[in-house]
Amino acid sequence: MVTPNCLARRLRSARSWIALGVLAPLGMLVVSGIMLLDLRRDAWDKARQTSKNLLQVIERDIERNIEIVDLSLRAVQDNLRAPGLERLEPEMRQLVLFDRAASARDLGVMFVLDEKGELILDAAASPPRAGNYADRDYFQFHKANRHLGLHIGRPIVSRLTGERMLTFTRRIDKFDGSFGGLVLGSLKLSYFGHLFDQIGLGKEGAINLYLRDGTRLTRYPYLEADVGVNIAGSQTFDRFTHEGSGSFVETSVRDGVRRLYTFARVGDLPLILNVALSVDEIEAEWRGRTLIIGSVVLVLCGLTVVLSLLFGRELRRRAAMQAELSRLSLTDTLTGLANRRRFEETFARAREVAQRTGMPLSLLVVDADHFKRVNDRYGHTVGDAVLQGLAGCLTASVHRPEDLVARVGGEEFVLLLPDTGREGAMRVADKVHREVATLAPTGLGAGSVTVSIGLATGASASCEDLYREADEALYVAKAHGRNQTCCASPREPKATTSLLRLVAS
Repeated sequence: MVTPNCLARRLRSARSWIALGVLAPLGMLVVSGIMLLDLRRDAWDKARQTSKNLLQVIERDIERNIEIVDLSLRAVQDNLRAPGLERLEPEMRQLVLFDRAASARDLGVMFVLDEKGELILDAAASPPRAGNYADRDYFQFHKANRHLGLHIGRPIVSRLTGERMLTFTRRIDKFDGSFGGLVLGSLKLSYFGHLFDQIGLGKEGAINLYLRDGTRLTRYPYLEADVGVNIAGSQTFDRFTHEGSGSFVETSVRDGVRRLYTFARVGDLPLILNVALSVDEIEAEWRGRTLIIGSVVLVLCGLTVVLSLLFGRELRRRAAMQAELSRLSLTDTLTGLANRRRFEETFARAREVAQRTGMPLSLLVVDADHFKRVNDRYGHTVGDAVLQGLAGCLTASVHRPEDLVARVGGEEFVLLLPDTGREGAMRVADKVHREVATLAPTGLGAGSVTVSIGLATGASASCEDLYREADEALYVAKAHGRNQTCCASPREPKATTSLLRLVAS
Protein backbone atom coordinates (compact mmCIF):
# COMPACT_ATOMS: atom_id res chain seq x y z
CA MET A 1 0.00 0.00 0.00
CA VAL A 2 1.35 3.46 -0.91
CA THR A 3 1.49 5.69 2.16
CA PRO A 4 1.01 9.47 1.99
CA ASN A 5 4.67 10.03 2.87
CA CYS A 6 5.76 7.66 0.09
CA LEU A 7 3.45 9.41 -2.37
CA ALA A 8 4.83 12.81 -1.36
CA ARG A 9 8.39 11.61 -1.91
CA ARG A 10 7.47 10.32 -5.35
CA LEU A 11 5.84 13.62 -6.28
CA ARG A 12 8.97 15.47 -5.22
CA SER A 13 11.12 13.17 -7.35
CA ALA A 14 12.28 14.66 -10.64
CA ARG A 15 12.05 11.22 -12.25
CA SER A 16 8.36 11.01 -11.35
CA TRP A 17 7.60 14.29 -13.07
CA ILE A 18 9.62 13.23 -16.10
CA ALA A 19 7.66 9.98 -16.24
CA LEU A 20 4.37 11.88 -16.02
CA GLY A 21 5.56 14.30 -18.71
CA VAL A 22 6.19 11.34 -21.03
CA LEU A 23 3.18 9.19 -20.12
CA ALA A 24 0.62 12.00 -20.46
CA PRO A 25 1.39 12.62 -24.18
CA LEU A 26 1.42 8.88 -24.76
CA GLY A 27 -2.07 8.74 -23.29
CA MET A 28 -3.13 11.55 -25.64
CA LEU A 29 -1.73 9.58 -28.58
CA VAL A 30 -3.63 6.46 -27.53
CA VAL A 31 -6.91 8.36 -27.21
CA SER A 32 -6.35 10.11 -30.54
CA GLY A 33 -5.53 6.77 -32.16
CA ILE A 34 -8.78 5.26 -30.87
CA MET A 35 -10.76 8.23 -32.22
CA LEU A 36 -9.07 7.95 -35.62
CA LEU A 37 -9.81 4.23 -35.76
CA ASP A 38 -13.48 5.03 -35.06
CA LEU A 39 -13.43 7.49 -37.96
CA ARG A 40 -11.95 4.80 -40.19
CA ARG A 41 -14.65 2.37 -39.12
CA ASP A 42 -17.28 4.98 -39.96
CA ALA A 43 -15.74 5.46 -43.42
CA TRP A 44 -15.94 1.72 -44.08
CA ASP A 45 -19.50 1.47 -42.79
CA LYS A 46 -20.48 4.31 -45.10
CA ALA A 47 -18.73 2.65 -48.06
CA ARG A 48 -20.47 -0.68 -47.41
CA GLN A 49 -23.88 0.96 -47.14
CA THR A 50 -23.26 3.04 -50.27
CA SER A 51 -22.18 -0.05 -52.22
CA LYS A 52 -25.22 -1.95 -51.03
CA ASN A 53 -27.57 0.86 -52.06
CA LEU A 54 -25.95 1.21 -55.48
CA LEU A 55 -26.12 -2.53 -56.00
CA GLN A 56 -29.85 -2.57 -55.24
CA VAL A 57 -30.57 0.33 -57.60
CA ILE A 58 -28.61 -1.22 -60.47
CA GLU A 59 -30.02 -4.69 -59.83
CA ARG A 60 -33.63 -3.44 -59.93
CA ASP A 61 -33.08 -1.49 -63.13
CA ILE A 62 -31.46 -4.44 -64.90
CA GLU A 63 -34.07 -6.87 -63.63
CA ARG A 64 -36.90 -4.55 -64.77
CA ASN A 65 -35.51 -4.10 -68.28
CA ILE A 66 -34.84 -7.81 -68.71
CA GLU A 67 -38.37 -8.48 -67.49
CA ILE A 68 -39.72 -6.10 -70.17
CA VAL A 69 -37.72 -7.91 -72.85
CA ASP A 70 -38.92 -11.27 -71.53
CA LEU A 71 -42.54 -10.08 -71.55
CA SER A 72 -42.10 -9.13 -75.18
CA LEU A 73 -40.72 -12.59 -75.95
CA ARG A 74 -43.61 -14.29 -74.15
CA ALA A 75 -46.05 -12.08 -76.07
CA VAL A 76 -44.54 -13.22 -79.35
CA GLN A 77 -44.78 -16.87 -78.19
CA ASP A 78 -48.45 -16.40 -77.32
CA ASN A 79 -49.33 -14.44 -80.45
CA LEU A 80 -47.76 -17.07 -82.70
CA ARG A 81 -50.42 -19.48 -81.43
CA ALA A 82 -53.25 -17.00 -82.14
CA PRO A 83 -55.79 -18.38 -84.68
CA GLY A 84 -55.78 -16.74 -88.08
CA LEU A 85 -52.31 -15.20 -87.68
CA GLU A 86 -51.14 -16.72 -90.94
CA ARG A 87 -53.99 -15.09 -92.84
CA LEU A 88 -52.97 -11.58 -91.80
CA GLU A 89 -50.98 -9.31 -94.05
CA PRO A 90 -47.26 -9.28 -93.24
CA GLU A 91 -47.37 -5.74 -91.87
CA MET A 92 -50.35 -6.56 -89.63
CA ARG A 93 -48.77 -9.83 -88.51
CA GLN A 94 -45.63 -7.93 -87.57
CA LEU A 95 -47.67 -5.41 -85.56
CA VAL A 96 -49.58 -8.15 -83.73
CA LEU A 97 -46.45 -10.10 -82.83
CA PHE A 98 -44.19 -7.24 -81.76
CA ASP A 99 -46.63 -4.69 -80.38
CA ARG A 100 -44.92 -4.67 -76.96
CA ALA A 101 -41.36 -4.56 -78.21
CA ALA A 102 -41.28 -0.78 -78.52
CA SER A 103 -41.74 -0.41 -74.75
CA ALA A 104 -38.32 -1.94 -74.03
CA ARG A 105 -35.67 0.73 -73.55
CA ASP A 106 -32.40 0.23 -75.43
CA LEU A 107 -33.89 -2.76 -77.24
CA GLY A 108 -31.67 -4.13 -79.95
CA VAL A 109 -32.94 -6.54 -82.57
CA MET A 110 -36.00 -8.73 -82.11
CA PHE A 111 -37.01 -11.52 -84.47
CA VAL A 112 -38.31 -15.06 -84.84
CA LEU A 113 -36.30 -17.98 -86.23
CA ASP A 114 -37.73 -21.20 -87.63
CA GLU A 115 -36.48 -24.69 -86.80
CA LYS A 116 -33.68 -24.32 -89.39
CA GLY A 117 -32.42 -21.04 -87.97
CA GLU A 118 -33.81 -18.88 -90.76
CA LEU A 119 -35.07 -15.41 -89.83
CA ILE A 120 -38.80 -15.48 -90.67
CA LEU A 121 -40.23 -12.56 -88.67
CA ASP A 122 -38.46 -9.28 -87.85
CA ALA A 123 -39.67 -6.53 -85.49
CA ALA A 124 -37.68 -3.92 -87.42
CA ALA A 125 -38.48 -4.85 -91.03
CA SER A 126 -41.22 -6.27 -93.20
CA PRO A 127 -40.43 -8.34 -95.12
CA PRO A 128 -37.81 -9.61 -92.62
CA ARG A 129 -34.13 -9.18 -93.23
CA ALA A 130 -32.36 -12.29 -94.46
CA GLY A 131 -30.17 -14.32 -92.18
CA ASN A 132 -29.52 -17.75 -90.73
CA TYR A 133 -28.56 -18.13 -87.07
CA ALA A 134 -28.39 -21.88 -86.68
CA ASP A 135 -24.73 -21.56 -85.75
CA ARG A 136 -25.41 -19.39 -82.73
CA ASP A 137 -25.01 -20.97 -79.27
CA TYR A 138 -28.46 -19.90 -78.14
CA PHE A 139 -30.05 -21.69 -81.13
CA GLN A 140 -28.24 -24.94 -80.34
CA PHE A 141 -29.09 -24.67 -76.63
CA HIS A 142 -32.84 -24.37 -77.30
CA LYS A 143 -32.78 -27.03 -79.96
CA ALA A 144 -31.21 -29.51 -77.54
CA ASN A 145 -33.24 -28.54 -74.45
CA ARG A 146 -37.01 -28.23 -74.58
CA HIS A 147 -37.30 -26.87 -71.03
CA LEU A 148 -34.55 -24.29 -71.12
CA GLY A 149 -36.96 -21.37 -70.63
CA LEU A 150 -35.49 -17.87 -70.88
CA HIS A 151 -31.89 -18.14 -72.02
CA ILE A 152 -29.45 -15.27 -71.55
CA GLY A 153 -26.61 -15.63 -73.99
CA ARG A 154 -23.07 -14.38 -74.06
CA PRO A 155 -22.40 -10.91 -75.51
CA ILE A 156 -22.35 -10.98 -79.31
CA VAL A 157 -21.95 -8.59 -82.20
CA SER A 158 -25.24 -8.36 -84.09
CA ARG A 159 -25.02 -9.44 -87.71
CA LEU A 160 -27.84 -7.04 -88.52
CA THR A 161 -26.64 -3.85 -86.80
CA GLY A 162 -22.98 -4.51 -85.96
CA GLU A 163 -23.60 -3.49 -82.33
CA ARG A 164 -22.63 -5.35 -79.15
CA MET A 165 -25.74 -6.95 -77.67
CA LEU A 166 -26.91 -9.24 -74.94
CA THR A 167 -29.39 -11.81 -76.28
CA PHE A 168 -32.52 -13.20 -74.61
CA THR A 169 -34.26 -16.15 -76.27
CA ARG A 170 -37.23 -18.46 -75.74
CA ARG A 171 -38.05 -21.68 -77.58
CA ILE A 172 -41.03 -22.09 -79.87
CA ASP A 173 -42.58 -25.54 -79.89
CA LYS A 174 -44.74 -27.00 -82.64
CA PHE A 175 -48.09 -28.57 -81.81
CA ASP A 176 -46.43 -31.98 -81.52
CA GLY A 177 -43.85 -30.61 -79.06
CA SER A 178 -40.94 -30.69 -81.48
CA PHE A 179 -38.57 -27.81 -81.94
CA GLY A 180 -40.11 -25.09 -84.05
CA GLY A 181 -37.54 -22.31 -83.70
CA LEU A 182 -37.16 -19.50 -81.21
CA VAL A 183 -37.95 -15.88 -80.54
CA LEU A 184 -35.02 -13.57 -79.78
CA GLY A 185 -34.80 -10.16 -78.17
CA SER A 186 -31.70 -8.24 -77.22
CA LEU A 187 -30.42 -5.34 -75.16
CA LYS A 188 -27.64 -3.18 -76.43
CA LEU A 189 -24.59 -3.15 -74.18
CA SER A 190 -24.81 0.63 -74.43
CA TYR A 191 -27.80 0.35 -72.08
CA PHE A 192 -25.48 -0.81 -69.29
CA GLY A 193 -23.02 1.95 -70.13
CA HIS A 194 -25.75 4.61 -69.81
CA LEU A 195 -26.88 3.06 -66.52
CA PHE A 196 -23.43 2.79 -64.98
CA ASP A 197 -22.31 6.24 -66.14
CA GLN A 198 -24.83 7.81 -63.77
CA ILE A 199 -23.08 6.29 -60.75
CA GLY A 200 -19.99 7.86 -59.20
CA LEU A 201 -17.56 5.14 -58.12
CA GLY A 202 -14.30 7.07 -58.13
CA LYS A 203 -11.38 6.65 -60.49
CA GLU A 204 -10.69 3.04 -59.54
CA GLY A 205 -14.25 1.85 -58.85
CA ALA A 206 -15.80 -0.83 -61.05
CA ILE A 207 -19.12 -2.54 -61.82
CA ASN A 208 -19.29 -6.02 -63.37
CA LEU A 209 -22.16 -8.14 -64.63
CA TYR A 210 -21.52 -11.88 -65.02
CA LEU A 211 -23.35 -14.98 -66.09
CA ARG A 212 -23.26 -17.66 -63.44
CA ASP A 213 -20.81 -19.65 -65.55
CA GLY A 214 -18.24 -16.84 -65.06
CA THR A 215 -18.68 -15.03 -68.38
CA ARG A 216 -18.37 -11.26 -68.00
CA LEU A 217 -21.27 -9.66 -69.87
CA THR A 218 -20.17 -6.06 -69.38
CA ARG A 219 -18.21 -3.84 -67.02
CA TYR A 220 -17.69 -0.26 -66.00
CA PRO A 221 -15.45 1.38 -67.06
CA TYR A 222 -16.16 -0.35 -70.35
CA LEU A 223 -13.30 -2.24 -71.98
CA GLU A 224 -14.01 -4.19 -75.13
CA ALA A 225 -11.28 -6.73 -74.36
CA ASP A 226 -12.97 -7.69 -71.06
CA VAL A 227 -16.41 -8.37 -72.54
CA GLY A 228 -17.11 -12.10 -72.94
CA VAL A 229 -14.08 -13.15 -70.87
CA ASN A 230 -14.73 -16.08 -68.52
CA ILE A 231 -13.24 -15.71 -65.01
CA ALA A 232 -14.67 -18.90 -63.50
CA GLY A 233 -12.22 -20.35 -60.99
CA SER A 234 -10.85 -17.03 -59.81
CA GLN A 235 -10.91 -16.39 -56.07
CA THR A 236 -13.32 -13.47 -56.29
CA PHE A 237 -15.82 -15.18 -58.59
CA ASP A 238 -15.80 -18.34 -56.50
CA ARG A 239 -16.94 -16.25 -53.54
CA PHE A 240 -19.65 -14.65 -55.69
CA THR A 241 -21.10 -18.03 -56.63
CA HIS A 242 -20.72 -19.74 -53.24
CA GLU A 243 -22.00 -16.90 -51.03
CA GLY A 244 -24.70 -15.50 -53.32
CA SER A 245 -24.56 -12.02 -51.82
CA GLY A 246 -22.41 -10.03 -49.40
CA SER A 247 -19.17 -8.08 -49.43
CA PHE A 248 -15.47 -8.67 -48.94
CA VAL A 249 -12.12 -6.99 -49.59
CA GLU A 250 -9.81 -8.55 -52.17
CA THR A 251 -7.02 -7.54 -54.52
CA SER A 252 -8.00 -7.65 -58.19
CA VAL A 253 -5.90 -10.05 -60.27
CA ARG A 254 -6.66 -7.89 -63.29
CA ASP A 255 -5.05 -4.61 -62.19
CA GLY A 256 -3.73 -5.26 -58.67
CA VAL A 257 -6.10 -2.72 -57.06
CA ARG A 258 -7.44 -3.62 -53.62
CA ARG A 259 -11.23 -3.17 -53.62
CA LEU A 260 -14.33 -3.66 -51.53
CA TYR A 261 -16.57 -6.03 -53.53
CA THR A 262 -20.31 -5.92 -52.84
CA PHE A 263 -22.26 -8.49 -54.87
CA ALA A 264 -25.67 -10.11 -55.34
CA ARG A 265 -27.63 -12.19 -57.80
CA VAL A 266 -30.02 -10.33 -60.09
CA GLY A 267 -33.44 -11.60 -59.03
CA ASP A 268 -34.04 -15.15 -60.24
CA LEU A 269 -31.91 -14.62 -63.32
CA PRO A 270 -28.60 -16.45 -63.89
CA LEU A 271 -26.74 -13.17 -63.42
CA ILE A 272 -24.31 -11.93 -60.78
CA LEU A 273 -23.74 -8.21 -60.27
CA ASN A 274 -20.95 -6.63 -58.24
CA VAL A 275 -19.98 -3.09 -57.30
CA ALA A 276 -16.31 -2.60 -56.39
CA LEU A 277 -14.93 0.46 -54.59
CA SER A 278 -11.22 1.13 -54.28
CA VAL A 279 -9.92 0.75 -50.72
CA ASP A 280 -7.61 3.73 -51.25
CA GLU A 281 -10.54 5.91 -52.29
CA ILE A 282 -12.69 4.69 -49.40
CA GLU A 283 -9.97 5.71 -46.96
CA ALA A 284 -8.80 8.82 -48.82
CA GLU A 285 -10.85 11.30 -46.78
CA TRP A 286 -10.06 9.48 -43.55
CA ARG A 287 -6.35 9.49 -44.34
CA GLY A 288 -6.46 13.23 -44.99
CA ARG A 289 -8.07 13.84 -41.62
CA THR A 290 -5.69 11.42 -39.96
CA LEU A 291 -2.72 13.26 -41.42
CA ILE A 292 -3.92 16.63 -40.12
CA ILE A 293 -5.12 15.47 -36.70
CA GLY A 294 -2.21 13.11 -36.24
CA SER A 295 0.33 15.78 -37.16
CA VAL A 296 -1.12 18.29 -34.70
CA VAL A 297 -1.31 15.75 -31.88
CA LEU A 298 2.18 14.46 -32.59
CA VAL A 299 3.62 17.97 -32.57
CA LEU A 300 1.92 18.85 -29.29
CA CYS A 301 2.85 15.56 -27.67
CA GLY A 302 6.35 15.80 -29.04
CA LEU A 303 6.83 19.23 -27.54
CA THR A 304 5.58 17.98 -24.19
CA VAL A 305 7.87 14.98 -24.26
CA VAL A 306 10.86 17.05 -25.37
CA LEU A 307 10.35 19.57 -22.57
CA SER A 308 10.06 16.74 -20.07
CA LEU A 309 13.09 14.93 -21.40
CA LEU A 310 15.20 18.06 -21.49
CA PHE A 311 14.63 18.40 -17.78
CA GLY A 312 15.86 14.85 -17.16
CA ARG A 313 18.63 14.75 -19.73
CA GLU A 314 21.20 16.36 -17.49
CA LEU A 315 20.38 13.93 -14.71
CA ARG A 316 20.83 10.99 -17.04
CA ARG A 317 24.00 12.39 -18.54
CA ARG A 318 25.45 13.04 -15.12
CA ALA A 319 24.55 9.56 -13.90
CA ALA A 320 25.93 8.00 -17.09
CA MET A 321 29.17 9.95 -16.80
CA GLN A 322 29.58 8.91 -13.19
CA ALA A 323 28.90 5.28 -14.06
CA GLU A 324 31.32 5.41 -16.99
CA LEU A 325 34.03 7.06 -14.92
CA SER A 326 33.53 4.44 -12.25
CA ARG A 327 33.75 1.67 -14.84
CA LEU A 328 36.80 3.15 -16.54
CA SER A 329 38.55 3.58 -13.22
CA LEU A 330 38.22 -0.17 -12.62
CA THR A 331 38.50 -1.51 -16.21
CA ASP A 332 41.36 -2.01 -18.63
CA THR A 333 40.35 -0.23 -21.84
CA LEU A 334 42.11 -2.60 -24.26
CA THR A 335 40.95 -5.97 -22.95
CA GLY A 336 37.86 -5.03 -20.97
CA LEU A 337 39.24 -6.90 -17.94
CA ALA A 338 39.53 -5.50 -14.45
CA ASN A 339 42.57 -3.20 -13.98
CA ARG A 340 45.10 -3.08 -11.14
CA ARG A 341 42.94 -0.81 -8.99
CA ARG A 342 39.99 -3.16 -9.09
CA PHE A 343 42.33 -6.11 -8.49
CA GLU A 344 43.69 -4.50 -5.35
CA GLU A 345 40.21 -3.63 -4.06
CA THR A 346 38.95 -7.13 -4.74
CA PHE A 347 42.03 -8.71 -3.19
CA ALA A 348 41.53 -6.70 0.00
CA ARG A 349 37.94 -7.97 0.34
CA ALA A 350 38.93 -11.54 -0.52
CA ARG A 351 41.75 -11.45 2.05
CA GLU A 352 39.35 -10.32 4.79
CA VAL A 353 37.04 -13.22 3.96
CA ALA A 354 39.95 -15.68 3.85
CA GLN A 355 41.22 -14.51 7.25
CA ARG A 356 37.72 -14.80 8.72
CA THR A 357 36.94 -18.23 7.27
CA GLY A 358 40.44 -19.72 7.13
CA MET A 359 39.92 -20.70 3.49
CA PRO A 360 42.93 -20.48 1.15
CA LEU A 361 43.39 -17.70 -1.41
CA SER A 362 45.33 -18.35 -4.61
CA LEU A 363 46.86 -15.98 -7.11
CA LEU A 364 48.08 -16.72 -10.65
CA VAL A 365 50.37 -14.22 -12.36
CA VAL A 366 50.31 -14.83 -16.12
CA ASP A 367 52.80 -13.33 -18.55
CA ALA A 368 52.85 -13.65 -22.37
CA ASP A 369 56.09 -15.25 -23.55
CA HIS A 370 58.26 -13.22 -25.95
CA PHE A 371 55.59 -10.54 -26.25
CA LYS A 372 58.13 -7.82 -27.07
CA ARG A 373 59.31 -9.91 -30.01
CA VAL A 374 55.73 -10.13 -31.32
CA ASN A 375 55.30 -6.36 -31.02
CA ASP A 376 58.61 -5.65 -32.75
CA ARG A 377 58.03 -8.11 -35.57
CA TYR A 378 54.29 -7.80 -36.26
CA GLY A 379 53.45 -4.38 -34.87
CA HIS A 380 51.30 -3.13 -32.04
CA THR A 381 48.06 -4.01 -33.83
CA VAL A 382 48.89 -7.71 -33.71
CA GLY A 383 50.24 -7.25 -30.20
CA ASP A 384 46.94 -5.75 -29.08
CA ALA A 385 45.09 -8.63 -30.72
CA VAL A 386 47.28 -11.09 -28.78
CA LEU A 387 46.48 -9.35 -25.50
CA GLN A 388 42.77 -9.32 -26.28
CA GLY A 389 42.91 -13.01 -27.19
CA LEU A 390 44.72 -13.82 -23.95
CA ALA A 391 42.05 -11.93 -22.04
CA GLY A 392 39.42 -14.16 -23.64
CA CYS A 393 41.38 -17.32 -22.82
CA LEU A 394 41.85 -16.32 -19.18
CA THR A 395 38.19 -15.41 -18.82
CA ALA A 396 37.20 -18.78 -20.31
CA SER A 397 39.41 -20.57 -17.74
CA VAL A 398 37.38 -19.48 -14.70
CA HIS A 399 33.67 -19.89 -14.11
CA ARG A 400 32.85 -18.76 -10.60
CA PRO A 401 31.45 -15.25 -10.08
CA GLU A 402 33.92 -14.55 -7.28
CA ASP A 403 36.97 -15.35 -9.45
CA LEU A 404 38.66 -12.27 -10.90
CA VAL A 405 40.72 -11.88 -14.07
CA ALA A 406 42.67 -8.63 -14.32
CA ARG A 407 45.34 -7.02 -16.46
CA VAL A 408 47.92 -5.39 -14.17
CA GLY A 409 50.60 -4.39 -16.67
CA GLY A 410 51.61 -4.53 -20.35
CA GLU A 411 51.44 -8.29 -21.03
CA GLU A 412 50.94 -9.33 -17.43
CA PHE A 413 47.64 -10.67 -16.08
CA VAL A 414 46.48 -12.03 -12.76
CA LEU A 415 43.81 -14.52 -11.73
CA LEU A 416 42.54 -14.13 -8.16
CA LEU A 417 40.89 -17.34 -6.93
CA PRO A 418 39.17 -17.08 -3.51
CA ASP A 419 38.45 -20.30 -1.57
CA THR A 420 40.90 -22.14 -3.83
CA GLY A 421 43.88 -24.20 -2.70
CA ARG A 422 47.04 -25.02 -4.58
CA GLU A 423 45.56 -28.07 -6.36
CA GLY A 424 42.52 -26.15 -7.54
CA ALA A 425 44.72 -23.28 -8.70
CA MET A 426 46.91 -25.71 -10.63
CA ARG A 427 43.82 -27.03 -12.45
CA VAL A 428 42.95 -23.48 -13.44
CA ALA A 429 46.53 -22.93 -14.64
CA ASP A 430 46.29 -26.10 -16.73
CA LYS A 431 43.07 -24.82 -18.24
CA VAL A 432 44.78 -21.53 -19.09
CA HIS A 433 47.55 -23.34 -20.97
CA ARG A 434 44.99 -25.39 -22.92
CA GLU A 435 42.96 -22.33 -23.85
CA VAL A 436 46.04 -20.35 -24.92
CA ALA A 437 47.20 -23.28 -27.08
CA THR A 438 44.11 -22.76 -29.27
CA LEU A 439 44.68 -19.01 -29.65
CA ALA A 440 45.39 -17.96 -33.25
CA PRO A 441 45.44 -14.15 -33.60
CA THR A 442 45.40 -12.58 -37.05
CA GLY A 443 48.83 -13.00 -38.61
CA LEU A 444 49.86 -15.79 -36.21
CA GLY A 445 49.12 -19.49 -36.21
CA ALA A 446 47.64 -21.60 -33.43
CA GLY A 447 50.23 -22.42 -30.77
CA SER A 448 52.40 -19.41 -31.59
CA VAL A 449 51.33 -17.69 -28.38
CA THR A 450 52.32 -19.18 -25.00
CA VAL A 451 52.26 -17.98 -21.42
CA SER A 452 54.25 -18.55 -18.27
CA ILE A 453 52.39 -18.69 -14.96
CA GLY A 454 53.47 -18.10 -11.39
CA LEU A 455 51.22 -19.47 -8.65
CA ALA A 456 51.08 -18.54 -4.97
CA THR A 457 48.61 -19.53 -2.24
CA GLY A 458 48.00 -18.00 1.18
CA ALA A 459 45.22 -16.93 3.51
CA SER A 460 46.70 -13.98 5.40
CA ALA A 461 49.45 -12.65 3.15
CA SER A 462 49.13 -9.09 1.95
CA CYS A 463 48.52 -8.29 -1.67
CA GLU A 464 52.13 -7.22 -2.11
CA ASP A 465 53.55 -10.39 -0.49
CA LEU A 466 51.32 -12.82 -2.35
CA TYR A 467 51.88 -11.02 -5.62
CA ARG A 468 55.67 -11.05 -5.05
CA GLU A 469 55.62 -14.78 -4.38
CA ALA A 470 53.64 -15.46 -7.54
CA ASP A 471 55.81 -13.08 -9.54
CA GLU A 472 58.99 -14.79 -8.38
CA ALA A 473 57.47 -18.15 -9.30
CA LEU A 474 56.69 -16.66 -12.72
CA TYR A 475 60.35 -15.78 -13.28
CA VAL A 476 61.33 -19.30 -12.29
CA ALA A 477 58.87 -20.62 -14.93
CA LYS A 478 60.41 -18.33 -17.55
CA ALA A 479 63.93 -19.36 -16.53
CA HIS A 480 63.02 -23.01 -17.04
CA GLY A 481 61.94 -22.52 -20.64
CA ARG A 482 58.60 -20.66 -20.47
CA ASN A 483 55.17 -22.06 -21.43
CA GLN A 484 54.75 -23.64 -18.00
CA THR A 485 53.47 -23.03 -14.48
CA CYS A 486 55.64 -22.70 -11.39
CA CYS A 487 54.13 -22.91 -7.88
CA ALA A 488 55.81 -21.08 -4.99
CA SER A 489 55.86 -22.12 -1.33
CA PRO A 490 54.07 -19.55 0.87
CA ARG A 491 56.16 -20.49 3.89
CA GLU A 492 59.26 -18.76 2.53
CA PRO A 493 57.95 -15.49 1.08
CA LYS A 494 61.23 -13.60 1.44
CA ALA A 495 63.69 -16.41 0.74
CA THR A 496 64.54 -17.95 -2.53
CA THR A 497 61.32 -19.36 -3.87
CA SER A 498 61.12 -23.14 -3.84
CA LEU A 499 60.05 -24.66 -7.09
CA LEU A 500 57.37 -27.17 -6.26
CA ARG A 501 55.97 -27.96 -9.70
CA LEU A 502 56.60 -27.17 -13.31
CA VAL A 503 53.77 -27.73 -15.72
CA ALA A 504 54.47 -27.62 -19.44
CA SER A 505 51.58 -26.76 -21.69
